[in-house]
This record gives sequence, structure tokens and C-alpha cells, in this order.
Amino acid sequence: MLALVTEHQIVRPTPISGFPEWLPEVRRVELRWLDTIRAAFERYGFCSVETPSVESLDVLASKGETSQEVYTLRRLQADADDHSDARLGLHFDLTVPFARYVAAHFNDLVFPFKRYQIQRVWRGERPQEGRFREFTQCDIDVINVDSVPAHFDAELPRVVHEIFTELALPARTIRINNRKVLQGFYEGHGIGDPLGVIRVADKIDKIGSDGVARTLSDELGLSADQVTACIALAAVRGSDASVVEEVTRLGAKSDLLSEGLDELSFVLTELGDLPPGAVVADLSIARGLDYYTGTVYETTFDGFPGFGSICSGGRYDDLAGSFIRRNLPGVGISIGLTRIFAKLVAEGLIESAGSAPSDVLVVIPSDARRSEALATARLLRTRGFNVETYHQADKLAKQVRYASRKAIPYVWFPPFDDGRPHEVKSMAGGDQVSADPATWRP
Repeated sequence: MLALVTEHQIVRPTPISGFPEWLPEVRRVELRWLDTIRAAFERYGFCSVETPSVESLDVLASKGETSQEVYTLRRLQADADDHSDARLGLHFDLTVPFARYVAAHFNDLVFPFKRYQIQRVWRGERPQEGRFREFTQCDIDVINVDSVPAHFDAELPRVVHEIFTELALPARTIRINNRKVLQGFYEGHGIGDPLGVIRVADKIDKIGSDGVARTLSDELGLSADQVTACIALAAVRGSDASVVEEVTRLGAKSDLLSEGLDELSFVLTELGDLPPGAVVADLSIARGLDYYTGTVYETTFDGFPGFGSICSGGRYDDLAGSFIRRNLPGVGISIGLTRIFAKLVAEGLIESAGSAPSDVLVVIPSDARRSEALATARLLRTRGFNVETYHQADKLAKQVRYASRKAIPYVWFPPFDDGRPHEVKSMAGGDQVSADPATWRP
């Protein structure tokens, strides 16, 4: 009787679109970026929090109907009548989970509460350049009961500027506006739906001034003079308080506009010591989300004009109003780490590190000398070095080639059977010298 043999099915190891993954040498650079960002946040007194990857769908929709496609959870082996996971989803940003966190821990937090959060988020959108289904965000927020001091509006872009400078990112501009300026200006020109105009104006980078003008006229019914005023406001740029004069010359007057211009002028003045062009007022920045009520931020690469924002945020009146009966305004900004990093990798602007974090590779001269090699590695580790031992007694040339392929900077040779002392080889310079593992310094 013939036995039936079922061929083992091979599953193609294809990465899933929209879920980036890096080789070790690139991942090491990303980890260094994360260390840099974390250190800068903590330098300004922000404390770390982490929320679960999963929130209830009620929480995720607490700020109104989300435009993001939420990934929901379902267990493959769940009973047919078990719907306990049906109302759970992966968070699509860090702001909504943070709002829930603040409400849940309100009595235990010290206000003003300065938090940073570095986590992955998930959005079920079509993958394309700069857009992913899974990515890492780095958020900082300052919240307080009833009011948040205005100087925090300037502190957040200062932190971002320091981080991007330390990471040596390509030329970029932090653009700042104030929603009160926009809303007050539109109201001053007799526009009855200022929030509607803000949502349209926010598309100016995508559809251009002509496209915005047509939409304002055809869909919102604005007069020709009103459309002209809106387009003129969006064209205002400046790096100091002179933008107030430019807006004033456009003719609109309202108390809200005056308040917004004062706040915008204050932020620009506070940031006046930064390099020219690092921060500019850009009155085309609108941030279409309705919960922004004051200062708003968007950061873009100067050399990639169509790429979109790499860091954004703004001031909001009430963070946790859906969860707690306390007024908790705040201001926050978010760095799109994966968006930035993936773009620079694609452009060849990331200089990868070695694939291993090792400072030293200790070779195995022979099986008889293995214990001595391991003892050498242990001693070097106690002195703070990252040390890897080769996995077997092999030809020395093969062991050295392994260190070269992994970009390990030093190769350590323990004493051989012929009585030679400890020696260390610099892979960069090629020199090989005697060394004592108890005192050696690179």
C-alpha cells in the first residue's frame, strides 16, 4: 500500500505592507534616535507614561467620530457567543489614550502635568510614502487644571528644535499659527462658519490657493471679497512680531483676532533666540481637527516640499472632558518618528551603524583556551564594554572576518598555546598590540 506524502507548504516570508521593519544596522540608528528624543524630553522635566495598546472603542471615539480606520481585536478561538473583545481596538494616536489616562489617575497626578509618551500606534489606511499602518509617535503634552501658562506654547517647539538639531536632520521649518487668529479674522470679515473655512484652509498644501478659493466660493458660499481676504491671510509669513502688522493691514477686527495675535506674537518673541528660519509664523497652518483652540504647529522638511508634516500639534481647551468633570486644557506636540526615519532611509540619508552593539569580539584560539577566552570577555564586560565571544574555535581569519562583517571595532586575542600575551586588534587602523583586559582602553 502506498503512503501518501504531503509536501510541506512553504509560506513566503514577505513583510506586510505598511508595517516597516529594519535590518539590525538600521534599527541600531533608530534606537539611538529614541535615546536622543527621550533624553531631550526628560531634560525639560517631562515624565514617561505608557498606556495599553488596546482601548475600548468608546474611548477611541470619545473625541467624536474618528477619521482613522481602527483595528479591532478578535480572538480566533473565541466561542461563537463570546463578544467580550468586540469593543476593543488598537489605539490610532496617543492623545485619546492620554486623555483617558489623565481622567483615570487624576487624583494621583501633580499639575501642571508634563508627560511624554513614545509608543507604536496603528491605523488601517492605505500604505504610501509617509503613511503606515503601524508606526511610532513621540508625544509631549502639558496639561493643567483650568489654564496652561502661555510659555509652554513656546517650550514645546524649542524642545523639538533641539531634538532635530541633535539628530542632524535635513533642513526643516517649524511653522506656527494660532486658531484664534484664523477664527477671529474670518469672523471679522462676516464669515458665519469659521470652523468650516478652517477645515478648507487646512488643505491649501494639497489643493493650492486656487483650489481653496474655489471650495470656499462654491461649497461654503463665501463672497469674492471674503475669499480674497482668506487667501491673503494664508499668504502671511514672518519670523517675528511683524506678522501682527501684516494681518492688521488686511482689515479684519475682532476681540478674538486681537487675542490670537497677542498669543502668536508672544510665542515668536519667546523663540527669538533660535537660528533664523528655524521657527516661522505661517498663517496658512490651520490644523483641521476641531479640538485645537489656540497655538498650532506643523514642521516640514524644506527639501521635500510634498512630503507633509513630520511634527505637529497645538493647544486644546479640554483634554479629558469626555471622561471627567474637570476643565483640563493643554498643549502638545507629536514627532512622527517612523515617518521621518523611513523617509531618510529611503533617501539614503541614514548612515547605518554596525549590525551588532559589540565593542569587542573575543576570539576562541582553541577548545583548550575557551574558558580563558570566556573569562576575558567577562572581565571586559565588568569594565563596561559590550563583548561578544566567537561561537567556536575556528580559523582566526574566519573569526576576524565575522567581526568585520558586523562592524565590531576591536578583536581580542587571548593568550595562545605558544605563550603569546593578550593582544587586541583595531579593525579601523589594523594595528594589533599587547593589552591587559584589566586596564585596556580603546
